[in-house]
Amino acid sequence: MIRMLRPFRRAVTYTRWLHLFMAVVWPVMWYLIDNTRMYLAAVLLALAGLVPAMRTVEGVQAAGLLLGRRYGARDTEIVPAPSATWAHRGRTVVWLQCRLFLGGGVSFLTIHLPMLAVDLANTAGGGAADPATFVQVPGQHWWYALLVPLPLLVLGAVVVVAGELITALALWLLGPSPAERLAALEARTDQLLERNRIAHELHDSIGHALTVAVVQAGAARAAGDPAFTDRALDAIEETGRAALEDLERVLGVLREPEKSVGSRPTLAEAGRLLESARASGAKVDAEVAGPLDTVPGPVSREGYRILQESLTNALRHAGAVPVRVGVRVADGTLLLEIRNPLAEALPGRGSGLRGIRERAALLGGRAWTGPDEGDWRVRVELPLR
Repeated sequence: MIRMLRPFRRAVTYTRWLHLFMAVVWPVMWYLIDNTRMYLAAVLLALAGLVPAMRTVEGVQAAGLLLGRRYGARDTEIVPAPSATWAHRGRTVVWLQCRLFLGGGVSFLTIHLPMLAVDLANTAGGGAADPATFVQVPGQHWWYALLVPLPLLVLGAVVVVAGELITALALWLLGPSPAERLAALEARTDQLLERNRIAHELHDSIGHALTVAVVQAGAARAAGDPAFTDRALDAIEETGRAALEDLERVLGVLREPEKSVGSRPTLAEAGRLLESARASGAKVDAEVAGPLDTVPGPVSREGYRILQESLTNALRHAGAVPVRVGVRVADGTLLLEIRNPLAEALPGRGSGLRGIRERAALLGGRAWTGPDEGDWRVRVELPLR
């Protein structure tokens, strides 16, 4: 019994009822003006369904009243959007006709079933039935009083079943088409990729700045030389300022998802990374071959981040050791290779190395990380097309 009453404790049951009532408001107004040509109401409604904006109007109503979703919610199964194709228009026309006839039937029963219950109560007490009721109660019998709850129970069942039916029709006729589902999936995928990229940006930029600061502070304390301490503080200040700029840019993207990512560092600015690593005590030997200015923007930006993460790992895990950096552009490929002695300390295998491999894979390239001839080697090949 409690399970049967559960639908009547949900607000959406009554908003669906209201949605069905709303479908017959203007046909009733038409009936009051001209009740001899009611078929024209259905014809005009069908023509209205051909207007692209009608799909948006009906989608907003259905999402709010049938599904209980607030306007603009992203998790709704009905996405209010104008009709983009004739197939959308046809489905909207069918939806309007189904809503009209189903809403008309529910509205009719909503009025007449309570009237029938009142007639049963009146005739049980010796009174007369209302002649306007669609079912006439024959005679006068006391036991009609036992039947009074029956029309109300039927009305409750009609409201619940009709609400479920109109919701199923809305999901079918107003729901996204396969093309819209594909577009939404692509947008969601792009959003997840952007979030993943932002996470990598924060990891690489902030991680590099903190690593440089820690290494510089430790070296300055060990050296005990005021001049070296000044140089270390300058390096920490410069690296920290660059990290703050990156952080502000990333936070701006998070605050405004539609906003462009803006300018990000490219391999043309790799000298800043190399100088930062040298200032931290590492002996960086860099060799650049090929025209870096011909490298496409996405490849150059990801290459910068890969180089940054590799230098950060070398400083963090190996310390002030010789690091060989090779950057070469040739045969339609950008080749990055970073080596540092493995004997000092084994580099970690956390999210940084995984991020390098993911960046390479997203651009259709390949990445190798691991021991090689006594060194820790990071080698990345990125196609320029």
